[in-house]
Amino acid sequence: MADVTALTFLALCLPLAGALAAPFTIRVFGANGAWLLAIAPLLAFLHFVRFVPLIARGEVVAGGYVWVPSYNLSFSWFIDGLSLAFALLITGIGTLIVLYAGAYLKGHKDQGRFFSFIFLFMGAMLGIVVSDSFLMFFIFWELTSITSFLLIGFDHEREAARRAALQALVVTGGGGLFLLAGLLLLWNMSGVTQMSLLIGSGDAVRENPLYFAALILVLGGAFTKSAQFPFHFWLPNAMEAPTPVSVYLHSATMVKAGVYLLMRLNPVMGATPAWEILLPFFGGLTLVVGAALAIGQTDLKLKLAYTTVSSLGLLVLLVGFGSEYAVEAAALYLVAHCLFKGALFMVAGIIDHETGTRDITRLGGLMRAMPLTAIIALAAAFSMAGLPPLFGFLAKEEIYRALAGSDIRALTFTLIAIFGNALMFAVAFAVALNPFLGRPVETPKHPHEAPLLLWLGPAILAVLGLFAAVFSSFTHAALSSPISAAIRQSPVDIDISLAPHLGLPLALSVLTVLSGIGIYWQLARARLLMAVLLRSAGRGPDHGFDLAVSGLVRLAGRITRLIQPGRLEIYVICTFVCVAAILLVPPVVYGELPRLPVWPADVRLHEWVVFLIAAVGLAGVLVARDRLTAIVSLGIQGFAASIIFLLFGAPDLSFTQFMVETLSVVILALVMTRLRLVAADRRPPARRIFHAALALGCGLGFTLLLMRATQTPFNDALTAFFNTYSKSIAHGANVVNVIIVDFRGTDTLGEIAVVAVAGLAILALIRIRAGTERKLAANDPDAIEAEG
Repeated sequence: MADVTALTFLALCLPLAGALAAPFTIRVFGANGAWLLAIAPLLAFLHFVRFVPLIARGEVVAGGYVWVPSYNLSFSWFIDGLSLAFALLITGIGTLIVLYAGAYLKGHKDQGRFFSFIFLFMGAMLGIVVSDSFLMFFIFWELTSITSFLLIGFDHEREAARRAALQALVVTGGGGLFLLAGLLLLWNMSGVTQMSLLIGSGDAVRENPLYFAALILVLGGAFTKSAQFPFHFWLPNAMEAPTPVSVYLHSATMVKAGVYLLMRLNPVMGATPAWEILLPFFGGLTLVVGAALAIGQTDLKLKLAYTTVSSLGLLVLLVGFGSEYAVEAAALYLVAHCLFKGALFMVAGIIDHETGTRDITRLGGLMRAMPLTAIIALAAAFSMAGLPPLFGFLAKEEIYRALAGSDIRALTFTLIAIFGNALMFAVAFAVALNPFLGRPVETPKHPHEAPLLLWLGPAILAVLGLFAAVFSSFTHAALSSPISAAIRQSPVDIDISLAPHLGLPLALSVLTVLSGIGIYWQLARARLLMAVLLRSAGRGPDHGFDLAVSGLVRLAGRITRLIQPGRLEIYVICTFVCVAAILLVPPVVYGELPRLPVWPADVRLHEWVVFLIAAVGLAGVLVARDRLTAIVSLGIQGFAASIIFLLFGAPDLSFTQFMVETLSVVILALVMTRLRLVAADRRPPARRIFHAALALGCGLGFTLLLMRATQTPFNDALTAFFNTYSKSIAHGANVVNVIIVDFRGTDTLGEIAVVAVAGLAILALIRIRAGTERKLAANDPDAIEAEG
């Protein structure tokens, strides 16, 4: 077990190692360095493959390292069928992406930086799917937002790339804050901070009054990350990233993080009316909106991006539908989508790389120049369209098996699935056939077949889609059934294969194919219809995002001008208002006002004299006509307090107070005499009354606080500790000195630093004032303008 834990930790760290090694490797070996860099994700993939037989038997792999035991924080992982499937997809497709990017970005001046970003992104996504701890899960969740920001904005010299990166960060990062609140609520509701333990707390969570609030917060995080309507707009805009990023982002990683979260929490938050209403509704809406928008696009990557939105909506619909077959269909479609969408995105990148354009209206007749790419595209399109003998066919059959029913809910979502799948059928063949059929069209670059590293990845994914369907029993045993078992938390044995399945699901599949053929046949008209509908609908959520951001900036500017007007007086008043509120409101609200003390009867004459001196000093502050007199009178208060400390047996404290008061009076007097201040107090009476009330409020608050503290039973634990250990540990007989110098040495250093910084600031102010006065004397126009 120790060896497995160490190897798993090493496998999780391999993407980080790749990120560190990438710039050096690319600098030395150029584009061929991709072969070396691909070793890191490949080793991680092989490590996780070792767990397949174990997970297939229904076991789990758990491990990790304790981080902060007192807070129950650990770097721990929990690998079941769901985690393992995602880990295999992330590392397996990640290996192909690294090779693909080596050829796609060959000669790019920042290729090393790109590989560092892609490896960091891979590590963050891998951390999400294996993390057991809530804290580690959230950290990796936010890391995917940050690293995707870097990847989407990789071509940062283009404004569109910068905008798309910022938009993705704002939407997914904002959703992450919702998720954080949701995880905290789940922690409060269940009392656990590990996913593995949370899975067994479903009844307690669902019966808790805070369930719906936690569900909304979790859905906020999942919907933004997986681009569910109305947060779908950021995903197509992310196509501003280089194609290798688009492939990885859409096939196996970030956009499926939200789906992974919903699948993981299905045993905990599922099987409730809210879950089975919200997820199918928004999933079905996203399915239709994404597929319809894909029809209206002419850019190959945008068409595929919108179908990714549609596919994510279908997965969310299935996860929330509530039936056993729906979970199995979600597991099958998850795997199928990773394979065919990764292949098709790579094909789109190949076409763009070799022809110089992705516009489907400017492409045609590429079959002769790029026959291998055409075959790969057709195989992936067959899977996306749900045609045999590809794995997508099995997924589509299981989808209709799960949704078909006689009640109105089942009929509604079945029709939605048929419509969405028919649109995706048309898009799949538009991408796979239109660029290759017909007469050759002149393109910006002379087309030719792609080099090995470009077609190797999509070819492997297309072949895997075929093998996964042909050898479906092995695929189900190794991936599909363990995924479903993890989502349902019960044993599952999926048995669907390529053998004909006569019945309603097959009939619905035939209807989908016929509808898809009809839409593809009238694709130009369908595209025109979508353009008309979009114009009539007006500006959508993408424009709304721009309005929200600009409004936020304006609001921030107004708030800043309101609370930071540049006047020191306002800052000081706000500070003292907060102090007074903190000191006075809680005692009044919670009934913690102190008892009025009884004036002691044994006050001696010299003590009365000290109190009288303090009162005279206070009166001097109030009636002083100039600031220097007020400063000296204020110092009398401190000296009186020092005498009281001395009389009551605290000579060290008294000496410290004497020194502080002396320095304060000297420094304040120095500053006041060097600054050119208005001698007269020109405040109107109302402001003087307000300032006086505020000062009295702060003074009263501190008085009540000290009185309440002195009326609390004294705890002498610290006194005993310092008396016991000051001599033996710090080797000092003076307990006060030992506390200040040794036990509170860092605190004392901080206090000294604060005084030093304050002194430097005062010196700077004096020098600025002196310099300004010299310029005023010389009639410097800049100084006159600044002073005025």
